[in-house]
Amino acid sequence: MLSRLYGTAINFRNALYENGVLKSHSLGVPVISVGNITVGGTGKTPMVALAAEILLEKGEKVGILTRGYGRENPKQRILVADGERILADARQAGDEPFELARKLSGKAIIVADADRVSAGIWAREKFGITAFVLDDAFQHRKVRRDTDIVLIDATNPFGSGKTLPFGILREPLKNLQRTDLIVITRANLIEDVSNLKSRIRQHNQNCPIYVSQNRVSSVTELKNFQSFQAAKDKRQRTKDKVFAFCALGNPDNFYEQLRQEKFDLISTRTFPDHHFYTQKNIAELTRKARNSGAEILLTTAKDAVKLQDFEFEMPCSVVEIEMFFEEDFEI
Repeated sequence: MLSRLYGTAINFRNALYENGVLKSHSLGVPVISVGNITVGGTGKTPMVALAAEILLEKGEKVGILTRGYGRENPKQRILVADGERILADARQAGDEPFELARKLSGKAIIVADADRVSAGIWAREKFGITAFVLDDAFQHRKVRRDTDIVLIDATNPFGSGKTLPFGILREPLKNLQRTDLIVITRANLIEDVSNLKSRIRQHNQNCPIYVSQNRVSSVTELKNFQSFQAAKDKRQRTKDKVFAFCALGNPDNFYEQLRQEKFDLISTRTFPDHHFYTQKNIAELTRKARNSGAEILLTTAKDAVKLQDFEFEMPCSVVEIEMFFEEDFEI
């Protein structure tokens, strides 16, 4: 009953936007939204970075607007990167905006603000932005967008098919009809996506559907990752016994990716999504890793940006994972 009421409320809100009762506001330049229809991780951060890179290659001055979930002051506007430098840390910006700034090496303007209309207008006027990418914005309809990209995780696309609070859907599946482009993510972790494509087509018959896979692009010692050094040690994939940890929306996919790529994964430890670590957490991880017989700790880039203040008594490395497509991807 509660899921049905939630879905009805979301549909009513969408109808208000579609009938012009609630207004979507233009930012005055092209806008690409990256989002999903479910809660949990679907791979939005790599997709936002890829969309920004595509726009940068076209000569656009790119701005990324993000809520910055989990940051220490969610009501404050934070300029995470000004197009040249990273100006905030992970606590100020949120882990995902900071990871984006690091991925893009300061090439895009990144603003964390819950009010993305106001933030977008401010950023366009201050920096001369010519194109925006909205992070996690399929449901954020206050900003008018030119292209809506929705990501669907192949390993758990729609859960039980119910909306919140008893399912993982943020809104009913029929609302996939308003997306312009769908990306199926993590297709390498399942056998076949044909049934998922058919299910998507029940709700959107015309939009392009791209299929993406994940792969480990590098393994970097934590100290090198934190100092932006390019040194990689890919030998650790098969040589060392690994204790992996993370604080992701979908941690099992990270661990399964490691297994698929033949890491010697001994044990794991999962923290809540967006968790900020403490030295006590690091001591616990080290103790459990040693007790399990592991030789190194392994974590994700999203987690690594929150580990700069801690001492590690055993080696810790960072796995960076990239998204790639079975065909040429176009926005």
